[in-house]
Amino acid sequence: MCGVPQPPPPLSLRLAGVRSSPVRDILTLTQRADVISFAGGLPANELFPAELVAQSFASALSPTAIAGALQYSTTEGDPQLRALLAARLCDRGLQAQAGEILVTTGSQQAIGLVASVLLDPGDVVLVENPTYLAALQSFQLAGARLKPVPCDERGLDPEALPGLIAEHRPKFLYLVPTFQNPTGRTLPEARRRELAQVAAEHGLWVIEDDPYGELRYDGRALASIASHPGARDRTVTVSSLSKVLAPGLRIGFLRAPEALLGPLTVAKQAADLHTSTVDQHATRIALATGELDEHIERLCAEYRRRRDALLGGLAQALPDGSSFNHPDGGMFVWARLPKGWDASALLRVALRHDVAFVPGAPFYATDPDARTLRLSFTAHPAPKIVEGLARLRLAVRASADG
Repeated sequence: MCGVPQPPPPLSLRLAGVRSSPVRDILTLTQRADVISFAGGLPANELFPAELVAQSFASALSPTAIAGALQYSTTEGDPQLRALLAARLCDRGLQAQAGEILVTTGSQQAIGLVASVLLDPGDVVLVENPTYLAALQSFQLAGARLKPVPCDERGLDPEALPGLIAEHRPKFLYLVPTFQNPTGRTLPEARRRELAQVAAEHGLWVIEDDPYGELRYDGRALASIASHPGARDRTVTVSSLSKVLAPGLRIGFLRAPEALLGPLTVAKQAADLHTSTVDQHATRIALATGELDEHIERLCAEYRRRRDALLGGLAQALPDGSSFNHPDGGMFVWARLPKGWDASALLRVALRHDVAFVPGAPFYATDPDARTLRLSFTAHPAPKIVEGLARLRLAVRASADG
């Protein structure tokens, strides 16, 4: 005779404080073709270098290469791809070597690997406020406590770090210094140098997340934090090809000092053994052609037009008294509604007008600002952005009328 069925063991307690991403939830709501969405940080479908990717996969799967492309690979990644990725970091001001590179399944995995290697439950992570939502999820899943660093329109304030380090003994500082997600702001050169000096003097690990740095439309490129004196041996630089080649390839990478590269490699072995071999081979072939840099130039020219279209009409679309920034690159504009407005309430009305954005509150580790919102300008051409702003203006009027 069978006994009464019993429930299985409960889920891990680590999931208790981890929320679903509202960005992903909003994307589900905006799948209808008639919705103009400023919500997701998505590259433009029509601007993917489809021919380059197709030719690269054809070469990777040719009769003479297919066996290697379909076989298991090393955890660290394809050696030639690692060399090409290191060269790209060198072009961005960080002298990197192939042996310092770990290829990851998207930069999100790189962030997760860092969390698994450095964090124990209860450890403190210093973050910008607001910051990249999926990084907050990774750190919360590892059981970390999040402590925000004071920020202004130029990014985090390095002068606040020594006091926070003394009070909380954090495991690391995580930041997106260039064209930050969600705010689009960029940390100035002087603050990068000061941050590097503080990290060296106080023994702080720095996780520098840079998926947007190659998408610059104005101004000059800034050197990575890891390139500044004192920072190289305590900074993990995370990047990705998702924003400039194709996110579906899931090719991310990190450059880490020797003390962390080995543990990160072991953590990746436990996670997935290695990133897809065929995708690595195709990516290596695509990079070796040299065509990606030409593609990025075209991409930046078009994204500049789309950014300008959004900025040109945003003041008229938002309520009077709103404010927003003017990013030099990346994918996002950060806005703040006037007193008495709530971005989540406005979104509900906006969806009825077939337009969407992301409320800013979920991006905050603490003290969320319900009046903030993030708008992405990359997914739609300028005429569609203008139409989307017209819909947003109607939603604002409907909200104001109650």
